[in-house]
Amino acid sequence: MSVANPTLEDFESLLEQSFETHDVVEGAVVKGIITAIEKDLAVIDVGLKVEGRVALKEFGVSAKDGSLKPGDEVEVFVERVENAMGEAVLSREKARREESWVKLEKQFEAGEKVEGVIYNQVKGGFTVDLDGAMAFLPRSQVDIRPIRDVTPLMNTAQPFQILKMDRRRGNIVVSRRSILEESRAEQRYEIVQNLEEGQVVEGVVKNVTDYGAFVDLGGIDGLLHVTDMAWHRVNHPSEILNIGQTVNVQIIRVNQETHRISLGMKQLEKDPWETIDDKYPVEAKITGRVTNITDYGAFVEIEPGIEGLIHVSEMSWTKKNVHPGKIVATSQEVEVVVLEVDSAKRRISLGLKQTLDNPWHAFADLFPVNAEVEGEVKNKTEFGLFIGLEGDVDGMVHLSDLDWNRSGEDAIADYNKGDMVKAIVLDVDVEKERISLGIKQLSGDPMSEGAETGALRKGAIVTCEVLEVKDGGLEVSIADSDINTFIKRSDLSRDRDEQRPERFAVGQKVDGRITQFDKKTRRISVSIKALEIAEEKEAVKQYGSTDSGASLGDILGAALKERGDEKAE
Repeated sequence: MSVANPTLEDFESLLEQSFETHDVVEGAVVKGIITAIEKDLAVIDVGLKVEGRVALKEFGVSAKDGSLKPGDEVEVFVERVENAMGEAVLSREKARREESWVKLEKQFEAGEKVEGVIYNQVKGGFTVDLDGAMAFLPRSQVDIRPIRDVTPLMNTAQPFQILKMDRRRGNIVVSRRSILEESRAEQRYEIVQNLEEGQVVEGVVKNVTDYGAFVDLGGIDGLLHVTDMAWHRVNHPSEILNIGQTVNVQIIRVNQETHRISLGMKQLEKDPWETIDDKYPVEAKITGRVTNITDYGAFVEIEPGIEGLIHVSEMSWTKKNVHPGKIVATSQEVEVVVLEVDSAKRRISLGLKQTLDNPWHAFADLFPVNAEVEGEVKNKTEFGLFIGLEGDVDGMVHLSDLDWNRSGEDAIADYNKGDMVKAIVLDVDVEKERISLGIKQLSGDPMSEGAETGALRKGAIVTCEVLEVKDGGLEVSIADSDINTFIKRSDLSRDRDEQRPERFAVGQKVDGRITQFDKKTRRISVSIKALEIAEEKEAVKQYGSTDSGASLGDILGAALKERGDEKAE
């Protein structure tokens, strides 16, 4: 309308038209033409009296790649017809959002995938343009595994899954990972269906761990356990595999439900245990390399894939409580003897000491029973002495073989570790690796010697020297022998009043009669009382009865006088 001289009516008409225009376009999405691009702003004509300006960043990808230019028709949201600066307030972002939100809400409710473009990086993730609506892609939802460089994924249209929408707050959260997982699950299912146990396939080593390696079979991973990599011992998978290496593997097991796949490499080679019995007969001497040392022994590889165990008990004839690591070393070449082969259990028992002469056999040959030996006291225990002997073997002297007369507990106090002692060989048990020695046997058994001469027998009269006076009796030593015994209080005299130990003194000589003599139990008993009774009977027998007119006292006095005269002579 062109009015040269507008009247009041014309002005009112124009004002009314402007209000009508305001009601129609404000708050609505309209089409406009880009008239110019000024730095980071696009000038847009939407048919109003004034133009509006919209920040280029609101146009998303088209603004970044430079495809936006003057003359392009775009849709914008009219927030205000005219602001304080006389410009229309427009928003491209709101226009696109309004249009996109309606469509996205329908897709979200239907669980459909949406297409978008990652175009900017923000704190904790990335911004995705969903055809006008801005969404947030958390870093954890970018891929199945963390990726360092996202640049190849940016500015490229790709599918996403909407995880959450809040129109009131204008928030949309999307995931690229869920799309990949779904696609991967479908791919895994198809691959698993085509796999069979025993099948040989090619794969690429994807990851190496302490217990094995994960091999990519073209979209699905299988586990190659360290025990299935080779027939020989593999200490760590990295010894034979590297990430990115292409390998041939055999399918050992396939779980159709969990999609877990077990793989093997050693199964592609011949099992070396199949001919083990023929190759390594018992008692054969072979050479191998020590591969591993434990507290209970050492493992020796005798050929690739075949290992045997030298138990700690088979390492040395004489070193019984030594750690295997002090006898052999890892990687050491050793000669061993095959002791046992169990191909079913895949076990070979080996012996190291069997390659050397048995020192127990050698000792038995050099020192038969009753031979005299000499050695150092290596140890004192509660049950005897251990003596180091020739050939690096030990013999034991039991407490009962230390002294003929004293108890072992008393006799062992005479010996100390490091003392050189002599002993007699009592027994050699080669199988049990035991040597029994005796120290008291160096001198003859006084009981046997006394019995042979007749000096020591039941009923014999012996002279004893008092060694110790005790409340219960006397500790005495029998003359002309190395035998000690104990005379009880009740055997000190036939007269009760005289059965007092304190009547006697240490060193005093007393006569008594042997009332018990047992070589097996080494028990010998002496009684003064028994001697007195025997002498009384002998006197009565020799000098007659009391009917002759002599008193019993006279008879005993005469007998004692005669005995005293005999001793004097």
